[in-house]
Amino acid sequence: MRHRPHLLFVVAALAFGTAFVGIKAGVATLPPVLFAAFRFDLGAALLLSALLLRQGVAGSLPRTRHDLLGVGVAGVFLVTINGVLLFVGQQFTTSAAAAVVYGVVPLATAPFAALVLRERLSLVGTLGLVVGFAGLVVVVQPSPALLRGTGVGEALVVVAAFSVAFGSVLLRRLHPTLSSFALTAWAMAVGAVCSHALSLVLGEPLAVTWTPSAVVAVVWLGTVSTGLAFPAYFALIREAGPVRANLVAYVVPIVAAVSGAVVLGESVSPTTVVGFLVVLCGFALLEREALRRDLRAALNRVRTAE
Repeated sequence: MRHRPHLLFVVAALAFGTAFVGIKAGVATLPPVLFAAFRFDLGAALLLSALLLRQGVAGSLPRTRHDLLGVGVAGVFLVTINGVLLFVGQQFTTSAAAAVVYGVVPLATAPFAALVLRERLSLVGTLGLVVGFAGLVVVVQPSPALLRGTGVGEALVVVAAFSVAFGSVLLRRLHPTLSSFALTAWAMAVGAVCSHALSLVLGEPLAVTWTPSAVVAVVWLGTVSTGLAFPAYFALIREAGPVRANLVAYVVPIVAAVSGAVVLGESVSPTTVVGFLVVLCGFALLEREALRRDLRAALNRVRTAE
């Protein structure tokens, strides 16, 4: 399973990226925190049901202190704070501006990893992070007018991004013995409970208007963008480390742009393609050793076949 991290990365990027279309469709009629809670409700129900069928009650429960801490960290930092602030923040800013701000996740993860895990990137690796972020900026083209506003939305998205960066590093440090799937399922349940509690504290109305687009949005976000995305992301943190796992944040806006063009009829400009190529250059700098190994292996297979 040498290519398993690459597969997990692709699944997480595609599943998280398509969430932006669902958020845009549902937030028009649903209160943002309650909307996030509904997403986590459905995700938790699906993941816990699958977990119990696969491992039974005894095999799926957290057993150690690190398991409980891991579920708490993932549920609070990676699910609740991240999800709620991202949903609320987009009420006060555009999706493009939020995508640029949220792109600081990989950049913020590197110093946290250096402090907590003693993992340091080389100069070339750091350059790869910067190049990847530059590609993201090219994709969304944040003009001064776009980023000008109250600043509330951008600030909330920044906190969400730093919550993901810190939570992913702390989760890696804890080394819970639970499987990635079990950890994800219980963390989603924690996120659902916390999000509903926050919704009640904020006084959001419980009676909502269920339009067809809102129903589709909740179902898509709860199944694909939660039930599929988060297990892939948590497994990626365990296998590839938080710095490389959070590079997903660079690809998500590109997937969002393409899915917006397909589903909502939004246009994809030539600069989106250029930005994607720049992001790929950043990946190549970061993953240069792995790419060299894969290239050598491919050449050896060709020589053997000849």
